[in-house]
Amino acid sequence: MKPMAIGFGALGALALGSALAIAPAASAQTAYAQVSGNDMSKCAAGNGPAVRLRVSGLKSSSGNLFVRVYFAKSGDWLKSKRYLTRIDTKPRQGSMTVCVPVPRAGNYAIAVQHDANGNREMDFSKDGAGMSNNPKIGSFLGIPRPPSAKKASFSVGNGVKPLAITVRYRD
Repeated sequence: MKPMAIGFGALGALALGSALAIAPAASAQTAYAQVSGNDMSKCAAGNGPAVRLRVSGLKSSSGNLFVRVYFAKSGDWLKSKRYLTRIDTKPRQGSMTVCVPVPRAGNYAIAVQHDANGNREMDFSKDGAGMSNNPKIGSFLGIPRPPSAKKASFSVGNGVKPLAITVRYRD
């Protein structure tokens, strides 16, 4: 079975009215929905643009960790196949570091999903999630509602930007 392509599975579909954030214009050369492993050499001194992402709060080393980077604009944020890159890696209980390359300096937003049972689907009762800037993930009638792209937006220059995201679980 394929991994869900919309950041947090149903969370992306439930996004209602994300606020518009300034982001680099997507050119014809921009490739979407790229998948790669966690290549820390791309975050070495002198490299970039990239994000050295510290992911904390991981409850276990089981399953999969998916890190998706988007342009920080409502037309892309958590939308199916609109992530730039998805880093697929094995989670480590507690915390770990992931290198997230970006195509150029600009504004981005990152979504992290811990697929704890490894079924490559979002199970709200088991899996964990987090986003850049660690905004609150609200809910309506128990259904998760993600924050806007503006709340998850951050800027990356030509170097390597440090960033931290805490993964949260429902229980």
